[in-house]
Amino acid sequence: MSHSSSGTAPDTASGSTTTVAAKSATRRTAILGAMFLMATSAIGPGFLTQTSVFTARMGAAFAFAILVSILVDIAIQLNVWRVLGISGMRANELGNTVVPYLGWVMAAFVFVGGAVFNIGNIAGTGLGLNAMLGLDPRIGGTISALIAIFVFISKKAGLALDRIVVGLGAVMILLMLYVAVVSSPPVGEALKNTVMPEEVDFLVITTLIGGTVGGYITFAGAHRMIDSRLTGPEHLKEITQGSVLGIIVTGIMRALLFLAVLGVVAAGVTLSQDNTAADAFYNAAGEIGLRLFGVVLWAAGLTSVIGASYTSITFVTTQNTAPRLRTILTVAFIAVCAVAFLLLNAAPQALLIFAGAFNGLILPIGFAVVLWVAWRRTDLLQGYRYPKWLLVIGGLAWVLTIFLGYKSFSGIAALWAM
Repeated sequence: MSHSSSGTAPDTASGSTTTVAAKSATRRTAILGAMFLMATSAIGPGFLTQTSVFTARMGAAFAFAILVSILVDIAIQLNVWRVLGISGMRANELGNTVVPYLGWVMAAFVFVGGAVFNIGNIAGTGLGLNAMLGLDPRIGGTISALIAIFVFISKKAGLALDRIVVGLGAVMILLMLYVAVVSSPPVGEALKNTVMPEEVDFLVITTLIGGTVGGYITFAGAHRMIDSRLTGPEHLKEITQGSVLGIIVTGIMRALLFLAVLGVVAAGVTLSQDNTAADAFYNAAGEIGLRLFGVVLWAAGLTSVIGASYTSITFVTTQNTAPRLRTILTVAFIAVCAVAFLLLNAAPQALLIFAGAFNGLILPIGFAVVLWVAWRRTDLLQGYRYPKWLLVIGGLAWVLTIFLGYKSFSGIAALWAM
């Protein structure tokens, strides 16, 4: 009998150790997934174009704008992830708790803006596959939309979502690193301009901030963290790490793209106004560079389609919504955006202005809810004492989001004037 009991003990311990290891691995995957979902949602086709155009225009001085935008992004994300993560409530749920129906107003902004941007993201995947494989952009966009749908209907959708955004994010960073090295940028000049810029353009800085944490992007990773059940004060470490690292990944991507384009510009090449990013890749690495750009553009578009679709549906549902219904809504959302892309055969400029305007309005409203909960509704934070310093830097960042919102109204005015 004693032999039997001593023989089973190691098996029990082994099983327990395996379970703990499995839980730890699942938690790591969830954190990485949330982090990369936020980062890759920010790194869309617009991100590639925006960064390339600003680098061609400002040269090494653009380094300062990148640094300032990253610091402001961290201030915003630290607050958003911490409040949502500790409360265990999505932004729309938190909004409805603070002011009745406010969460649904936020949901309407996110849903409309996300849908229109998704048309542009699908168009980006089509152009990416065209540059990579020579496929017709319409066929490429349709194939990419089907891949995104497959991610959400797979049996382990959450795991598939986490793995694909991490994988594609890593691919983008590695390819961008290669092109940045090949283009031989003046790194010393870039580093000097990071702290002592030759030119400062505040409009460029606010545009970068809006593109990195504007609209649904701010909440993408935090909502994924909540769905992974990594919530409450006991998960504060993971919440903080995820929020900061997500912005750092975005910053690394932007810095590598900046260096890749800077190397080409510093060599005296005048880049095309119509397709600046693609032209930079071609001048840096020839035909291979153009193919690599196709891969990066496709990966950026696909991960943005996934991020926009996931986050838009989390805003128009609650945590009590049945997973099957959420999947059906997400698939329908992608399918409708894909059909719209095929019918329009492009993302018209007026639509993008409209979506950008909506995007700029989401952040000041959503961030105000977050800061209000941190300051006055600590009852929603499960007894957690919110750091005053974090609230102060959040408040300063919020003032800047008001300016971004004002720029959005200018976008709406421009749209109506067209």
